[in-house]
Amino acid sequence: MTEKPPTPSTALQTYDGDRLAQARSLAGLTDEALRVRAVTAARDKSFEDLWALTLAYLSSDSQAGISASPHTLRSYRTGIRLFVEHAQDHAWNLLRPGRREPSLYVASLGTAGLKPATIQNRVAAATALYRALRWAGATEADPFTDVKRPRDRTRGIVKNPPYKADFVRAMVDAAAPDERALLLLMAHAGLRITEALSVEWQHVNLPGRRLLVAHGKGDKARLVPMSARLRSALLELQGDRTLPHHGPLFSFHAYSTAYERLQRLALQLGREHEFRGFHAGRKYAGTQLYAAVKDFTRVAGFLGHEQVDTTRRYVELPEDDLNDAVEQFD
Repeated sequence: MTEKPPTPSTALQTYDGDRLAQARSLAGLTDEALRVRAVTAARDKSFEDLWALTLAYLSSDSQAGISASPHTLRSYRTGIRLFVEHAQDHAWNLLRPGRREPSLYVASLGTAGLKPATIQNRVAAATALYRALRWAGATEADPFTDVKRPRDRTRGIVKNPPYKADFVRAMVDAAAPDERALLLLMAHAGLRITEALSVEWQHVNLPGRRLLVAHGKGDKARLVPMSARLRSALLELQGDRTLPHHGPLFSFHAYSTAYERLQRLALQLGREHEFRGFHAGRKYAGTQLYAAVKDFTRVAGFLGHEQVDTTRRYVELPEDDLNDAVEQFD
């Protein structure tokens, strides 16, 4: 579906600079001016305008605030675009949706063959849009509050298990210096991809064998230990005279660039079918650490999880983990 360009008189203009400045450009309006713009955007079902409104809300008034990750923003943007397209195709009144329309929307996602986790993400995006519309004073509607959403009964560790050790070793051995460092930041240090791409040289303490994750999820900082293999990779990267020894570790910062480079590496090894993105590397680190310390609380701190229950979904336990424990039962 072709998106219509916004008209100058009513459009919520998308600021090309930083997100906080964009949020201020909307939040700084009078209550009535913001309400009118939001109502107009909802009436016209203008995706770009509704996205600008949601982004301003997320950046200025939501719990995640300005620290919302690029991955979260990409997911919300995609979900809102698809939701607005659905609203256009089914003649929704966004500000006064029908009582049964939200349930039918969720049902349509399931009929389209989307997995429960994807449906959850799509509904989360639409919910964020309605929070933004309420923030702007355009509506009181909260249409997805009572809508039942499908639950995935398959554990995440089964759907997306950690990488196997031989795959990690093969990738690390064949990688270029910067790719090797990136792989080990996830598979040995347990960093999220956004955290890994944000590491700077001043965060690296090679003598102390510690790495500062300065801006983790929720903008929380943490210190993580570095393996000998990771320290060696960073020393190799530091020894590349074409790179500066200050500022960011990597010359690339985009998620897509990192993905394409590691995907290409797996293809060169003939193991492209084993490459499943970045999260499986982080799960590999959590599983390795749990095998060594047998303590979910310590692994949670290592991975930057607030809740230990989250960490349990990152650790793959061997099927015979209880064999020795029950062997000598009376």
